[in-house]
Amino acid sequence: MSSDSDSKNAKTSERIEKTDEEWRQELTPEQYKIARQAGTEAPFTGKYHDSKDPGTFHCVCCGTPLFNSGKKFDSGTGWPSFWQPVSDDAVATKVDRAHGMVRNEVVCARCDAHLGHVFPDGPPPTGLRYCMNSASLDLKPEDDS
Repeated sequence: MSSDSDSKNAKTSERIEKTDEEWRQELTPEQYKIARQAGTEAPFTGKYHDSKDPGTFHCVCCGTPLFNSGKKFDSGTGWPSFWQPVSDDAVATKVDRAHGMVRNEVVCARCDAHLGHVFPDGPPPTGLRYCMNSASLDLKPEDDS
């Protein structure tokens, strides 16, 4: 593995763990409900569902870069959708059997914040649709340093 990969893995492998009370104090009630309790915002209501602003979407809980706006597309679902995360180690997936369905939940690999779900009906080149909740994301514009 190259040193670039090693430093990228080291950054995202530094786990962020906080108590429930600490998360409640740092997040808005909506962010807490969605990111820490696996909630879902209503379609077409999140601040990023139709955003075309350039930048990188970060985890609202720990600040880890997750998705680049250049990989965002209009899925017509009402949630911000991406065909690829910024890196393979930025997000993790786990089986979600809630609501009588079997889906692949997407979480932040660093702090386990619930982000949304990934589906196999996205555009090329990956064919994936990472369907995310705006409340779990924080867009940092390209010109921010």
